[in-house]
Amino acid sequence: MKTTLLIMAAGIGSRFGGGIKQLEPVGKHGEIIMDYSIHDTIKAGFNKIIFIIRKDIEEDFREVIGNRIEKICTRLGVETEYAFQSLTDIPEGYTVPGDRTKPWGTGQAVLAAKELIHEPFAVINADDYYGKEAFVRLHNWLVMDHEENAISMAGFILKNTLSDNGGVTRGICKVTDGHTHVADVVETSNIIKGEEGPEADGRKLDPETYVSMNMWGFPAEEGKAPTFIQTLEEGFEEFFRDIVPDNPLKAEYLLPSLIGELLRDGSYTVKVLPTQDKWFGVTYKEDKPMVVESFRKLIEEGVYREELFSDLSD
Repeated sequence: MKTTLLIMAAGIGSRFGGGIKQLEPVGKHGEIIMDYSIHDTIKAGFNKIIFIIRKDIEEDFREVIGNRIEKICTRLGVETEYAFQSLTDIPEGYTVPGDRTKPWGTGQAVLAAKELIHEPFAVINADDYYGKEAFVRLHNWLVMDHEENAISMAGFILKNTLSDNGGVTRGICKVTDGHTHVADVVETSNIIKGEEGPEADGRKLDPETYVSMNMWGFPAEEGKAPTFIQTLEEGFEEFFRDIVPDNPLKAEYLLPSLIGELLRDGSYTVKVLPTQDKWFGVTYKEDKPMVVESFRKLIEEGVYREELFSDLSD
């Protein structure tokens, strides 16, 4: 069965200091975080990758990773495609607010690839390192039969997903059925480590709770568009109708928020695919030395080869 991975790489990290944080080198030979995700994706069995970027970063993206990865994927029989997220790609009948400069969030990012998806697919952020286990669990779930309204989520432990250098945003999950399914997802911003454990704006959080790291799986019959894409389109129109008028410059159509709504109204179910891997990423410029050291240790421990993709042709 064909399975697709969408990599959301359209954002320029304002907190990172103006650079394109997704393209920052962190490996010994100039690899970026996305290299490791792509390696783990292919190793897990995915055979199609779609990069979601913006047109204005296409040249840099192809130079740093795209052209190189296309060659590797071609050799390994993995398809690659590009989709472009645009501020002006909005529901018919609506207009872009005059002073709006940024696209509309992760939900819109997935919609940018809707014409390219005709199989089960997963979604990740470009600037997050997820670990090998999550990709394997997600792929194995996608190739099984599921109801059309099923979703899966790689469940990370909150304490394993925090930055030492500032607040982060996570989808805090309420779980049921023996920690196997998500009952609700609440997008929570400004989560910091805190002296007594993680907290958000002074509110203490359970360090062992599951969080969404925007690593989702959506089933489909091969050759057909996933049902979730239609749901996503309908939700985007509602977002413009109900949310944008009150916050036209900053409102975002976010996957965790939409999925939380779908859970609350009972129209979808979300299966937790637990992982104990430690997340890391370059949210802030100060995060980079830690990320570089983390990859050095993973290579030293044999998790990855120094020549990253060399094991995929064995």
